[in-house]
This record gives sequence, structure tokens and C-alpha cells, in this order.
Amino acid sequence: MDRRTLLTAGAALLCGRPAPAAEPSGEDWPQYRGRNRDGFWRETGILERFSGAELQPKWRAPLSNGYSSPTVAAGRVYVSDLVLEPQPSERVHCFDWQTGRSLWSHSYPCNHRAVAFPNGPRAAVTVHQGRAYSLGAVGHLHCFDAATGKLHWSHDSEKEFEARIPTFGISSDPFIDGDRVIVQIGGSKGACVVAFDRNTGEERWRSLNDQAGYGAPVVVNHAGKRVLVVWTGERLAGLEAATGAPLWEYPLRSPGEIDAIISPMVQGDRLFISCWFGGAHMLRLLPDRPSIEKIWVRKGQGERSTDAIHALFTAPLWLSDHLYGVDTFGELRCLDARTGDRVWSTQEAVPRGRNAGAHLVRQGDRVWIFNEKGELIIARLSPQGYQELSRAALIRPTRGQFNQRGGVAWSHPAFAYRHVFARNDEELLCTSLQG
Repeated sequence: MDRRTLLTAGAALLCGRPAPAAEPSGEDWPQYRGRNRDGFWRETGILERFSGAELQPKWRAPLSNGYSSPTVAAGRVYVSDLVLEPQPSERVHCFDWQTGRSLWSHSYPCNHRAVAFPNGPRAAVTVHQGRAYSLGAVGHLHCFDAATGKLHWSHDSEKEFEARIPTFGISSDPFIDGDRVIVQIGGSKGACVVAFDRNTGEERWRSLNDQAGYGAPVVVNHAGKRVLVVWTGERLAGLEAATGAPLWEYPLRSPGEIDAIISPMVQGDRLFISCWFGGAHMLRLLPDRPSIEKIWVRKGQGERSTDAIHALFTAPLWLSDHLYGVDTFGELRCLDARTGDRVWSTQEAVPRGRNAGAHLVRQGDRVWIFNEKGELIIARLSPQGYQELSRAALIRPTRGQFNQRGGVAWSHPAFAYRHVFARNDEELLCTSLQG
């Protein structure tokens, strides 16, 4: 450590603040599914094969229960969890990326008794321009100083907006659009989706009276407007991003309680959505007006007889004219995005099981697959098929997230600084993937 770094660290300790994390080399992973929320890891210098059957962590840090994925920004790792003693509380944590040393932690009372699978918070912490935004399973929204943990502002969605907590808890990751942070909380009186000033916490707009869905919105440029595309518990809707004014809708309410989970996916003028009961839908954003039209819909006869991709909580990858995703029982599939026709399927990456899942991340010409057994797979996916290059155990499955199949690892890992960051119900770990 050089003299300047020592002086800075010493001054920070004297001021009662955590020392700044060491300057990292590589790309941040500041929100769910990466920098652009698209599952792309734009990093080089990564290993080609694993050296053994089990990856050795650089560090481990104790953690409690939760589904939220870790995020990484400015040399810090963020994640949330739930503890039951001395009282049920959600916690938001910040760790040094190199050592796993705790930099700060914020705890607040929170009871999950009304939430199915009450294992902890769902939404990942979103980090943007020095602030960290967390959203808990029953709607506690916090804005922190990302470096120190100082609380800038907060909202209790149940008390302030009469949020109707969906069956499996509030799960939509906070979404930054300009000077706004947008959350889907299922509030009453037209507050399903609410935008706040990201600096002050002041409400900027609210929209829709729907039950909340579980996925985060996306923003697209559509017919000369910035349009927020959000999938609620009742519809897919296009809202004017600046005001929340409804522009178009596509009814997509099914008899299932868990459909609206993945975020809408957009490529050019096409918009794709997929769900367990409702199947796969490809729509077109019309160029001359803020409206949509159906291209194709593929839906099977039931959860064991599906068509296309019936996604649950693992978002597909959209690569050129093909979609790659995990179906209801863990089958990895390739679709022709132009027609919805299935090109191939395989059970090699994910063991068969109801709700079985795997997270897919594109890096260069390869795809990193993290399956529910806690294995990390390096593969190539193409219309020609699934080609596995290497596989190793990354983290142990635990039973809190899902008490079947010997436990699962369902939280999406973060990929940053040529490392992978993964969590279960006991620990957060960091492992080098540098080549």
C-alpha cells in the first residue's frame, strides 16, 4: 500500500468512517443482471477452464437468509438478508470487494409473516452515482450513501402507499431513470408503480392501480418517447417515463400467482416476455405511435407440457435471432426468436425438478451458467446446440430458499473485477475467475 493510500485510510478511521475500498480493475455490476440489466458481462482476461471440480473462494463473509443477489460498485459489494433474533429484521450490508471486510450494515424491523417463502428480501441493491437503493420484501425502500451507509431517505410502502404485498413479497429491483428511482410496490390509489426523486425521496409520480408484479421495469425509446415498460400483476404496460402516464397496455393476467417475474426484454422493435402459466409472447413496438402488436404467442397445455420457454425467475438470454432460457422443469432451451419455434433443448445444465432454475450470463463468445446446485458452468450456446466447456462447484445449496432437492442456490451471482460473487443462506463469497 502506498503512502497516499495509507494517509487516506488513516484519516477515514480517525473520522469514524470506513476506509474507501481499493480502486478496482474491471467492470462494476451495480444492479441486477449487470451494468445494463441484460445479463452481459463485458470483461476480458477471464479463465478458459476451471482447474478442478471445486472453486476455492478468495474470501467468505457470514450472511443470513435471503434471495437478493449481490451487486458490486466502486470496490464494494452489496447484499441484503433477514434475521429473526432478537426480532425479525431485514439488513442491508456493504463489504470490501477484496477482503470481504464489513464496511457498514443497516438493520430495520421487518416481519415476513404475510409472505410465502418468507426467507428474506428479494430485490438486489441498486447502486448509482454514490448512492445505494434497497427495497425489502414488504416494501421498505431506503436510499443510502453507498460508501458510508448514511441513510439519506426512506419510505414504508405499506404505511405510506397501502401497498398490497403480493403472494411472494415485493421483489422488483429499484430502477434508475435519470433523476428518478422507480419501484413497483402495488400501492393503492394508483400507486402500483411509483417514481421518487432519487436524491430527496420526494414522490415524482405514481401510476396504475394494479397488483404488483415481481419484475423490474425497463425503459425504451418508442415512437419518439421514453417509455417505461412494466409488467404488473395484471398487464404489460407502457408508461411515459417522465410522468407515469399510461400509453399502451397488453393484458397478461393468468391464473397463476407467480407469472410476472422476469423483466421485459427488448431488442430493436421487438419485446419479449415469458412466464410459467402464460407462456412466451413476442410483441412489436410500432414505429409511428406508442402502441404494440402481437407477433407470436406460444403456450403449452400445462406445466409439464410446455411450448417455447415458460420462464419462472431466471431471465433468458436474447442473442441475435435466438433466445436461450430455462423452462418450468429446468430444461435449457433455444428458440427461434422470429417464430417461437423450439430449436433444441437439453437437461445437461440443470437437473430436472419443478421450479429448477439457472442464471445465464454472456461473456465474449461464452455463456456462464449458474445452476441451482451451486455449480458454475462455462458453455457455448448457439442454434447448433449446447456445448459445455467446464464445470465446477461454486457455493453450497441451502434449504432456506427452497427446502427440497437438498436445498438450492437461487440467487443470481454478480460478475465484477474478473471475480464472481455468490450468496446462499449462510455466506457471501468471492472467487477469482481471472485467466
